[in-house]
Amino acid sequence: MQDKDTTKSTIFQLLKPVRQAFSQIPKVMQADKYHKKLSTLQLIMILAIAQLKRLRGLRDVSNSLNNEELSNAINLRSISYSQLSRRLRELPPDLAQACLKAAKLQAAIEMGFAAAQRKLGRLSLIDSSTISLCVTKYRWAEFRKTKAGVKLHLRLRFYESGVLPDEVIVTPAKPADKTQMDNMIVEEPDAVNVFDRAYVDYRKFDSYCENGILFVTRSKGNAIIEIHQELPVDANGPIEKDCIVYLGNKYTYRMKHPLRMIATKDTAGTPVVIFTNDFALSAEQIGDIYRYRWQIELFFKWIKQHLFVKHFYGLSQQAVENQLCIALTTYCLLLLLKLKTDFNGSLLAIKRLLDTCLYEPFDSFVRKLFRPPGCCSKGRRKIDYQAIYRQTVQQV
Repeated sequence: MQDKDTTKSTIFQLLKPVRQAFSQIPKVMQADKYHKKLSTLQLIMILAIAQLKRLRGLRDVSNSLNNEELSNAINLRSISYSQLSRRLRELPPDLAQACLKAAKLQAAIEMGFAAAQRKLGRLSLIDSSTISLCVTKYRWAEFRKTKAGVKLHLRLRFYESGVLPDEVIVTPAKPADKTQMDNMIVEEPDAVNVFDRAYVDYRKFDSYCENGILFVTRSKGNAIIEIHQELPVDANGPIEKDCIVYLGNKYTYRMKHPLRMIATKDTAGTPVVIFTNDFALSAEQIGDIYRYRWQIELFFKWIKQHLFVKHFYGLSQQAVENQLCIALTTYCLLLLLKLKTDFNGSLLAIKRLLDTCLYEPFDSFVRKLFRPPGCCSKGRRKIDYQAIYRQTVQQV
């Protein structure tokens, strides 16, 4: 039987950083001034659990409060789905962003700021992902004639132990990625911004060179390149070419500042051409930096599959933006739980165990998390036909 002290439960330990985050958020927002039954903290906690449980609608979220353990954990007896919808729609996006900021700051402290300060610099991975929506229900999310969509612009901080959301902007899907480029770029001198060719803009590149903003990106197929100087490369190494180049032409726009062009191949043998304004690092290090960009693609795939961000509980732009921020906050909660338990396995393993052990005591959850597998099978045995043949010959 579960301990009566709810502070020892797994769900309390999971949601504890959110409670601490709200104690640090200024109360000037007054989000709960006219909402007595369902506070903002309770709304974020119940929606975080709903995304972990992959509940499909607000009716399911409302019905989940019939679970007495969940009801005691968030101190809420019941709530109608219409009230949930209204609160999600009216929740100020600044408050959801502030909650996400506090959670990711706590996760960054636990992971250690020094972990990102490597010889490659502080890496910021920038990209966006489009989430398709129904055009008849989301008229504001302009995308195409047959469907709507939102675009999640994201900047991740890269650590040795994983990635962490650093900045998030939600827009309709139709505007290009580079319209939010200035909002995503980190201007600190020790930061290296890594993005793909959807953000290529020669005028912005000149501006970044003038202001000392470092970046690493990939070349477009139609790029006009003027080679100014070729640098020596190791014939036995992965780098095929290292040059100082100028991009563009006089008819459209030619860059004033030189860039460094590095030609290499990915793991599948496909040629990759990389541009950067960092002349201090070696060509191999630049190649490794761009290879780390794939982590943001894996991050998008993870949250879409396991945090249910492809299905939204509200129809308004504010409700969609709030749910995406809560989903990223939920990711930070899972990461904090992994750091707290000092678990070396995957984040998905923790999420799967939470599905069944969410209301159990936390020490029981930790024991099950580190429990060795009970199956001792060595898998399907391979038949040694040669040994059988020799044994048969000896018997004959």
